[in-house]
Amino acid sequence: MNWYYVDGGQQAGPVSDPELAALVQSGKVQADTLVWHEGMSNWQPYREVKPSELRLSTAPPVAVPGGGAIPGGAEAACVECGKVFPTSEMIQYGDTRVCANCKPIFVQKLAEGARVGQAMEYAGFWIRFVAIFMDGLLLWIANFVISLAAGLTAAQAIGVDSERLSPVRFVLFFVEIAIGAAYETFMVGKYGATLGKMACKLRVVTADGGRISYLRAFGRHFAKILSGCVCAIGYIMAAFDSEKRGLHDHICNTRVIRSQ
Repeated sequence: MNWYYVDGGQQAGPVSDPELAALVQSGKVQADTLVWHEGMSNWQPYREVKPSELRLSTAPPVAVPGGGAIPGGAEAACVECGKVFPTSEMIQYGDTRVCANCKPIFVQKLAEGARVGQAMEYAGFWIRFVAIFMDGLLLWIANFVISLAAGLTAAQAIGVDSERLSPVRFVLFFVEIAIGAAYETFMVGKYGATLGKMACKLRVVTADGGRISYLRAFGRHFAKILSGCVCAIGYIMAAFDSEKRGLHDHICNTRVIRSQ
């Protein structure tokens, strides 16, 4: 007999009778864990499953995608905490439900435009590389124009003593740093993405999918310096990380996802 059970608000299974017994022994399935198998009319806590209570039913189990209702309609898994509650004690938003305890954070996520009830799709290494390349090209153009405006390029072309240009180079160096920091802090803090990321349909978010603050965006920009050290190993980390995080994402607890 194939059994299905609720694990963290999601349907799991099928498992055989011996496998279910092993799950009970390990504590994975507990007395109040909802279980179902073909022949039962509804999901029931494991402690209440008895042969005399089985009812003939050929309806397959319905998956619980991100907090959806569990078959029977009496209970549902909260999209935030994954715990099962009576639907009468929960609020419904689209195909998802949330318990009273998680309602404040759920509403906050909605206000911030974060994803709810669905998993985030993390952006891979190469698409992120393209976005960074595009941003780098834009900043290079902007800095080149500023250098022309400052007369540095023209001065070098006519052979002005390089020592006399040192103060200009020094100032322009810090101007370039300020432009890069201001650009990324403003764009990521306000829109969640730089122009390069927008073009690639990517977005920088917090671990729970929310919008990041200007302060975190500012810190993340300078954390990229560490990612670029030692042959850009901090960036390469994103190719092997389960959530596609670079070193700067680990430092600032951010994620880069594909936006819809």
